[in-house]
Amino acid sequence: MEFRIRRIVLRTCLAALPLLLALAASQSGPALAQPAWPAKPVRFIVPFPPGGPSDVVARIVAPRLQDRLGQTVVVDNRPGAGTQIGTEIVARAPADGHTLFLGSIVHAINVALYPKLPYDSLKDFTMITVLTATPSLLVVHPALPVKSVADLVALGRKRPGELSFASSSNGSSNHLAGELLKTQAGFQMQHVPYKGSPQAHVDLLGGHVQLMFDSMLSVMPHVKSGRLRAIAVTSIKRSPVLPEVAAVAETLPGFDVVGWHGLMAPGGLPRPIVDRLHAEVVKIVAEPETRERFLTLGGTPGGMPPDEFAAYVRAEIAKWGAVVKASGARVD
Repeated sequence: MEFRIRRIVLRTCLAALPLLLALAASQSGPALAQPAWPAKPVRFIVPFPPGGPSDVVARIVAPRLQDRLGQTVVVDNRPGAGTQIGTEIVARAPADGHTLFLGSIVHAINVALYPKLPYDSLKDFTMITVLTATPSLLVVHPALPVKSVADLVALGRKRPGELSFASSSNGSSNHLAGELLKTQAGFQMQHVPYKGSPQAHVDLLGGHVQLMFDSMLSVMPHVKSGRLRAIAVTSIKRSPVLPEVAAVAETLPGFDVVGWHGLMAPGGLPRPIVDRLHAEVVKIVAEPETRERFLTLGGTPGGMPPDEFAAYVRAEIAKWGAVVKASGARVD
């Protein structure tokens, strides 16, 4: 009899088990659910000072992202130490989606340029997507007798070491573009670093240096006024902004220097947040007004998937590491 009672009790418990599990799940579900995101204002850190191209990109995207997320998105400029100050803030921030970062080509260059960074440029960051990609413009003083990259290469080989090129600083992307040109073209020219592009422009306009790579936004006013001559863009293909200007790669195959701006976050950002941010940015960069504003900067809209962007950043770190090593570039 006792054995039969035990079997009845056991069968009853087993029969009730699914109901009990379902009841437990329904009661514990809300407590275990992920918290709503974003739950507070989002800080968008830009490791550059206000007013420059990077800051402009962030301020184009931020209000549109704010509208789509339903929370305030505040652009927070944290320049200094070659972008390390702002970058480290992001690397140390919680990976909860409330801190975003405007990464750029400088993020890749710094890995080789600085012997010891206070963060890991890959592991400490989540790559979300490219916002825009912007080639530089190779400009020369009008007195220089060149109208193409082929002319410049011929002159550089004829007068090795006599030409000089300006940059905004040692180790900047426009400095390394010049070093890459020297390597691929096979001639020497002198590098003259300045404390920023405006200072470099003064000497370039005065003819004290002969050429410079710089952003379209910075040099186009001088090109339009005739005080500088544009001879090439640095992307593999011609820019839709200046289709009449050749690409350096048309003369030096493989030459590719594109200044990109990407959306990043602290490492370990949950994938649902990554996917949501990527989806929203894809919509933002597809908006006609956003595309038009990026084009005024000389850039093309992005939208690259997160995994592809992560692979791109790794490739950029390797590429610029080789250029820095070959050139011997160092920080001021």
